[in-house]
Formats: sequence, C-alpha cells, structure tokens
Amino acid sequence: MKAIVDCNSFYAACERLFKPSLHGKPVVVLSNNDGCIVSRTDEAKALGIQMAGPYYQNKKEIEENNVAVFSSNYHLYGDISKRVMETLRSFSPQVEVYSVDESFLDLTGIAADQLYDYSVFLKHTTELWTGIPVSIGVAPTKVLSKIANRLAKKDKQGTKGVVILQNIEQQMEALKKTAVEDIWGVGCAGSKKLRMFNINTAWDLRNRSEEWARKNLGGIVGVRLIKELNGMPCIEMKHPLTTKKMIATTRMFGKPVYELKELKEAVATYISRAAEKLRRQNSAAGSLSLFLMNNDNRLWNQYHPTSKSSYVILPSPTYLTHVLIANAMPLVEALYNKGSKYIKAGVILGNIIPSDMIQFNLFESEESAQSKKLMHIIDNVNFSMRNDILKFATTGTTKNWKMRQEKRSQRFTTRWDELCIVK
Repeated sequence: MKAIVDCNSFYAACERLFKPSLHGKPVVVLSNNDGCIVSRTDEAKALGIQMAGPYYQNKKEIEENNVAVFSSNYHLYGDISKRVMETLRSFSPQVEVYSVDESFLDLTGIAADQLYDYSVFLKHTTELWTGIPVSIGVAPTKVLSKIANRLAKKDKQGTKGVVILQNIEQQMEALKKTAVEDIWGVGCAGSKKLRMFNINTAWDLRNRSEEWARKNLGGIVGVRLIKELNGMPCIEMKHPLTTKKMIATTRMFGKPVYELKELKEAVATYISRAAEKLRRQNSAAGSLSLFLMNNDNRLWNQYHPTSKSSYVILPSPTYLTHVLIANAMPLVEALYNKGSKYIKAGVILGNIIPSDMIQFNLFESEESAQSKKLMHIIDNVNFSMRNDILKFATTGTTKNWKMRQEKRSQRFTTRWDELCIVK
C-alpha cells in the first residue's frame, strides 16, 4: 500500500503556526509580488475567496471579513516543509517528496488490519511534532491514494483526515464520487476530451479497456492511468534526486524595469543564487541560458508579455559566480531593447557535471585557484549570516526591482533577529 500525506492549506498553516490567535480565523497567502491568492484556510474558502484569484479583486471582501493576509514567506515555508518530511521519514523506509507540502510513503509491511490505526498515528504525530495539519490517503496505487487523499481533505470531520481504499468496494465508492477532472494527471483539458466519450467520473474511466486508453489517452501513459485506477501499481516510488541536471532561478520584478543597469543587477543576483545551488551539490555548469520577459502593451487592462532568450556554451565548466556573471552580461546587452518594460528575468545553468570532473588546465592562473577559495568563504558566511552579507557589486545595492512582499511575516525559524518571542 502507498500513502500520500498532504499538508492542509500549507502556506496559511505555516503562518498560523507562530500566530495562535489566527486559529479558527480566515487566512490567505499571496503569490510573488502579492499578485494572486495561493493558499486559503477553510474559513477563507467559506467566504467564497477563490484560489488563484487576483488579490485586488478580493480585497474588498477580505477587508470586510477581517481576513489575515500574508505575502509569501518562502524561507519559512521551506524550513517547515523540511521538518514535515523529516518526520515522515521516521515512519517509512521510502519517502518520495512530491512537492513542498506532499509526500508519498511506502507502507509495505504494515498489516491490512493495522493500516487505519497506523495512518491515524502518523497524522497525529506529524501534527504534534510540526504543528502542521495533514490529510492522508492510502491505497494500492499512487493514483488511488491521491483520490483517497482528496476525499479526506474534502470532508475533514467525517473522515478525520484519513481515508483508506483497501478493497474494491471502497475503491468503487470513492471513484464514483470523483469527477474525471479531479483525477491526478487528467486536468481541465484532458477532462473535456474524456467527457466527449461520456466519461464523467473516475469510475467511468476505470472501466475502459487498455486498448481504448492506448488509442485515446496518449498510449502508455493512458494505459498506466487505467491500471492504477484498477489497483495495479504502474507509477513507482521515485528515489530523491541528489544532483540536479539543471538549475534555474527566475523571478517576477517588484515593479517594471526599464534600465539596462537594473536588468544587469537582477540577472547577476539570479546567477549568484543559481551558482550557490550549483556549489552546494558539488557541480559545475557547462552552459548558461538567459531570458528576459517584457510587456510593452500600453493599455492598462491588457497583458501580453513576450520573451526573448539567449544561450552560451562556457569555455569550460565552472561554478565560479563572477565567471558566470561575466558570461551573462553580454547576453543581457544583446537582448535589451531600450524603452521596453521588463517584468521578469531568469537564468538557467545546464550541462552540469560533478565539480571533480572539470578538466585540469595547465595554464590556470593563481587567481583562479584563489577564486575557488573565495567562493567557499562567501558561501559559508552567507549561510551563517543570511541576507547575502557578501555579494558581488554587480548585483547592486538598492535593488528597486526586487519582488514585492509588503505583507511578509517574520522568518521565524531561519533568522536569529526574527525568532518568535514567547511571552
């Protein structure tokens, strides 16, 4: 059997964790630049506040109902997520972290008559150790466990946050309650196609043949989905990636950027972050990609962004921040169009290899060897002090383009000067 543990309204739950006065009250968390609503508590959902709805469209209702509003606080969410995942690893030999708030667990070895009690214990222990409420779905396959989890979240009181789909009768009941668009991997576009075949529920799809799936659902992908709905495991548990094959850093700007200088600062900052991730996994990059996104439409109510990108193969793989910045600056200059309104930029480091596989250069200067030591020092200082205490001048000092986070809470677990004070 496989379980999926899903944190309920995770971002909002992290905010409540350090503000007990918010328990039982509506809370929402906003996306980058405070644009859209990306997390809602049940109380906020009851008010009709829509997921992914623009903040400005819901602002009146939010203010009238005293809804607590927070900007995204990724340092806090990332740290709490790590605590949740570490807790789950104490319950299963194999845990697949699916997203920041979801993990699959292999429950092989747990007796059938103990699955429910074990899952309830897992739920209560996770909530006690981390303070984050979770829902758990258990079934023979990943797809069925996702369906079980959705039912657990949909009726938290009736299910007590745990649903087990152990036999065909339980699975049939659950599949009949699940609309086809709510099946993991189907989505809105796929559901429209399935409804044309009069497939409206997960149960309808389960009873289609593998031949039909191969013809109408994209071949082997569709066959796997049908098998998973029938309780036959086809999507295996994945081992965590210890080394990324590509590292990207992209951000929306807090306000439109028009000047080349500010664009260069933003790109240099993103490269610094990507290079730090590169060194953390003891790797070097052999290529660098860069894109700039602009929206030159002058009408306030029209949003039609366009993107331009460029790519360079580096002379030799490197993890040195200043070398990567030096190779990126000509790309920024080539892509920049004076007068354009830039709203986003991003860098991608590719062709990644282990740093100990970089070919030695007999003509490497002493300066290059010292640069490697410098990177080590910078990473150590920034990790211990945070807030990029040491940085390259190219990244700028004012950073007026930074992401807007006007309602961000304290980073309670990752900053000494922002620790929670208990009175």
